[in-house]
Amino acid sequence: MGDMTNSDFYSKNQRNEANHAGEFGCTLQELRSLMELRGTEAVVKIKETYGETEGLCRHLKTSPTEGLSGTAADLEKRKLIFGKNFIPPKKPKTFLQLVWEALQDVTLIILEIAAIISLGLSFYQPPGEGNEGCGTATGGAEDEGEAEAGWIEGAAILLSVICVVLVTAFNDWSKEKQFRGLQSRIEQEQKFTVVRGGQVIQIPVAEIVVGDIAQVKYGDLLPADGIFIQGNDLKIDESSLTGESDQVRKSVDKDPMLLSGTHVMEGSGRMLVTAVGVNSQTGIIFTLLGAGGEEEEKKDKKAKQQDGAAAMEMQPLKSAEGGEGDDKDKKKANMHKKEKSVLQGKLTKLAVQIGKAGLVMSAITVIILVLYFAIDTFVINKKQWLPECTPVYVQYFVKFFIIGVTVLVVAVPEGLPLAVTISLAYSVKKMMKDNNLVRHLDACETMGNATAICSDKTGTLTTNRMTVVQAYVGDVHYKEIPDPDSVPAKTLDLLVNAIAINSAYTTKILPPEKEGGLPRQVGNKTECGLLGFVLDLKQDYEPVRSLIPEEKLYKVYTFNSVRKSMSTVIKMPDGSFRMYSKGASEIVLKKCSRILNAAGEPRIFRPRDRDEMVKKVIEPMACDGLRTICVAFRDFSSSPEPDWDNENDILSDLTCICVVGIEDPVRPEVPEAIRKCQRAGITVRMVTGDNINTARAIAIKCGIIHPGEDFLCLEGKEFNRRIRNEKGEIEQERIDKIWPKLRVLARSSPTDKHTLVKGIIDSTQVEQRQVVAVTGDGTNDGPALKKADVGFAMGIAGTDVAKEASDIILTDDNFSSIVKAVMWGRNVYDSISKFLQFQLTVNIVAVIVAFTGACITQDSPLKAVQMLWVNLIMDTFASLALATEPPTEALLLRKPYGRNKPLISRTMMKNILGHAVYQLTLIFTLLFVGEKMFKIDSGRNAPLHSPPSEHYTIIFNTFVMMQLFNEINARKIHGERNVFDGIFRNPIFCTIVLGTFAIQIVIVQFGGKPFSCSPLQLDQWMWCVFIGLGELVWGQVIATIPTSRLKFLKEAGRLTEKEEVPEEELNEDVEEIDHAERELRRGQILWFRGLNRIQTQIEVVNTFKSGTSFQGALRRQSSVTSQTQDVTNISSPSHVSLSNALSSPTSTSAAAAGHPRREGIP
Repeated sequence: MGDMTNSDFYSKNQRNEANHAGEFGCTLQELRSLMELRGTEAVVKIKETYGETEGLCRHLKTSPTEGLSGTAADLEKRKLIFGKNFIPPKKPKTFLQLVWEALQDVTLIILEIAAIISLGLSFYQPPGEGNEGCGTATGGAEDEGEAEAGWIEGAAILLSVICVVLVTAFNDWSKEKQFRGLQSRIEQEQKFTVVRGGQVIQIPVAEIVVGDIAQVKYGDLLPADGIFIQGNDLKIDESSLTGESDQVRKSVDKDPMLLSGTHVMEGSGRMLVTAVGVNSQTGIIFTLLGAGGEEEEKKDKKAKQQDGAAAMEMQPLKSAEGGEGDDKDKKKANMHKKEKSVLQGKLTKLAVQIGKAGLVMSAITVIILVLYFAIDTFVINKKQWLPECTPVYVQYFVKFFIIGVTVLVVAVPEGLPLAVTISLAYSVKKMMKDNNLVRHLDACETMGNATAICSDKTGTLTTNRMTVVQAYVGDVHYKEIPDPDSVPAKTLDLLVNAIAINSAYTTKILPPEKEGGLPRQVGNKTECGLLGFVLDLKQDYEPVRSLIPEEKLYKVYTFNSVRKSMSTVIKMPDGSFRMYSKGASEIVLKKCSRILNAAGEPRIFRPRDRDEMVKKVIEPMACDGLRTICVAFRDFSSSPEPDWDNENDILSDLTCICVVGIEDPVRPEVPEAIRKCQRAGITVRMVTGDNINTARAIAIKCGIIHPGEDFLCLEGKEFNRRIRNEKGEIEQERIDKIWPKLRVLARSSPTDKHTLVKGIIDSTQVEQRQVVAVTGDGTNDGPALKKADVGFAMGIAGTDVAKEASDIILTDDNFSSIVKAVMWGRNVYDSISKFLQFQLTVNIVAVIVAFTGACITQDSPLKAVQMLWVNLIMDTFASLALATEPPTEALLLRKPYGRNKPLISRTMMKNILGHAVYQLTLIFTLLFVGEKMFKIDSGRNAPLHSPPSEHYTIIFNTFVMMQLFNEINARKIHGERNVFDGIFRNPIFCTIVLGTFAIQIVIVQFGGKPFSCSPLQLDQWMWCVFIGLGELVWGQVIATIPTSRLKFLKEAGRLTEKEEVPEEELNEDVEEIDHAERELRRGQILWFRGLNRIQTQIEVVNTFKSGTSFQGALRRQSSVTSQTQDVTNISSPSHVSLSNALSSPTSTSAAAAGHPRREGIP
């Protein structure tokens, strides 16, 4: 893991420290040891050593409000002393390593051995050469030159093996290079907000230095270690380091330590960066893993090189902050996603079946050849086995062995993994252009099977440009923005303050970039809409914010999916407090007891007034597809000071200022994209946190629901009521009653989303298991994104946590890009089917020809080298040619294949067998009567080292020509007639077909002895090409036969239900009781207790301290079951569970050091 670099890095820093310790008031070592502390001991240590965090800021020459000066010299110095925020990635495998891996292929090894034996024997001149007693052996030796040429076959086999190896290695190498490129692209895109020179700016994560003041907010993945210096309600999920799934509350005076790689789940604030790169907590773990990585590699060698691709794909989103993502993703690399991707499962199964068949065939071939030779020589001709004849006989046996191996080589489709890799890698590259950034290769192909898409509304289906279009202020419902003069001055003032103060100060509206453009919205889009409303009322929010800067806010209740509202408390000049609130109108209005009237004075607001308002104002707004937001406030006296932690009391008795309707227009291209999905047999469901009427209005605009259809639109509460039994447990049967008709789930929580996705995936209602894609942008969508077969995260609006959990990132946040992903996914599937159809025809024909030829004429009509040429070139190039077909809109006109549809359909089987019959008929005709047709010498029964015959050359050439033209046939797999359709849209295909043809001419005319070819006349060439062209005509004949008649044809390569999860993956399912599920279970238990959420959290924290929570028990149990599988979360933080693979000394010492954190080994 580049542990060399890390240690060099380390010692270099140590040297620098000595020179520079004087400049900064603390050394790298001090800061490192400070970050090892947790909670109160950290607070004490900071107080003792630096005297408060301000002191530490002074030591690090930075200001808590202004940040670093940001001069280049200062930043360079900091990078030099405290290191860069970069963790050196693992060195990529060198080309030679990849060559070595490619050589591990069993068939190639057998061939190498055979070739070497053959070479060795050809140089060995047996004394019995002239001895007539050695039977048929002597035939070929009359010509001295021929005996000399015996080595050519062995050499040619070795040469072709080298070719195969180089091609494979080059493919792996370019693939790895591509992923590195992708990786660095993702890394460069990840930015973080810091304060430099009093300006809030966004910089790439790698640019962060020690002493920076970083702004952290909900949904961030922390890029470096730091100390929390100011903020509110910050809660962090540290499970990636400690394995504790509870959120840790951070505060300046109790637990100010923020660690890299952890997720911000709630709140916001500022941190002083104290450790970056290899010196941060994740960096340290990563350095420790460096040594572990080497050990692992040796083990991984056994896992075939395809996993090399997997390991690369699984590279996490953020390897710039290093360890965290990497550890988890490396584990993921080993288990892929929950199961092998559908395609991989089917292919592995097919390859194994073909391999077995090939082995059997080759074994039978060898046995028959040996027996025939033995019986012919020793029984019929009554020859004695003389010692001097041994080498000659052995030479024969080696020849037979080589023929056997050749049969095996041809039978096994080496091109398969290649075709899959090429088509996936090609698609991934092209999908970048279609705004899909694929993080896990197999997601691309799973997408082709998708049957359901659960999409967010905001930002995916809509443009995410929020504008207030209606308002209810001072007892009047304005259908457009009111004139500022018509609103009472008092109300207006309150409104401006409430909106300006009670929103994230990072949210701003900036002037448009181009003249005449729309103003730019930065930050939370809903808040931007409200700030825009203030500007539309000819007011300004900046003066209010400068009067009350963020540091002066007394208390902030940040927005989260449970509260569905946000409130900010400020201290008034007279010492009293005022709280501003905003949030979903039906939730905030329930807490209002007054409302401002036309004069700007509060009047009583009773429940029946509220019901009337809901009917007259909120529902009409919602039915126009508007989100309704209520803005309210409340005053508190200064003595006694209210108990701010008792949220229920604080958030009540509010006074409503106004209710606004925010429009978020549907993206213009979405209705068309959704229509395409529905035509392609994919159900689109909308899952949103919005009000049900708004959701329904938008769903109709998008075309998710059509008036008059039979469908369900539910709210989260109702959904939960319907799917849970009396005990409050979720029942699959109940979900099965709902999901097929459900189209809109409104006011849903992240858990509802996860429940729905899980319910659809686990459903057995339909004969095909549903393949579900989910889009998400918020931190809370993580569990649903992970659970889904394909998780799409939003590239622009998405939080780091969502991106981390996803498989594909939509760089333009647009739903229509998902449709492109479906197209590419289906295209991958089809490309591989095309390749299979072509490949299996070649295999069947070659195997049967080699087998029967060997049995009838003691020699395969297709020689080993020729077979390898067919195998290498045909397979490798055909996989390139067929795998790079661009997708067409026509792909969206069929239903998804589903998980248990076989790879090789009846139609394909018909094509494969049909073409095989044609090819075999012609080859056997040529083999047995070819010499009469062309008036040439027969090539049958030639002695051992005889020169190549024209007869066998014609057979070889015809075989290749038929494959070439059949490659064109293979472009269509659903029985279409026009096989040339769109052939010029794929230049690679044309180049390859013509290129192969050219090389074939060279081989036949100039290949000579190594390729066992003798040059052909023009008329013979014309016949070969003519027979090849017959393939195209024959293809039309086959297309005419209706598949429905051929009931006897079997399909191949299907996944049955039982095989879907292999045994070793079953244990992983225990691990699958993951975060979300635990949350769910915990939710139910708390549900019974009927306790308030916050008290319960306190309780859980307490039980955690005593280590006797329900979860603890649950985890212990899961830790026992899945210890063998993976690193698990464990309730007691004082020890670390290591997977059985961690045998390396470093990791053990890491465990012994007993840091309460999770170890994962790549």
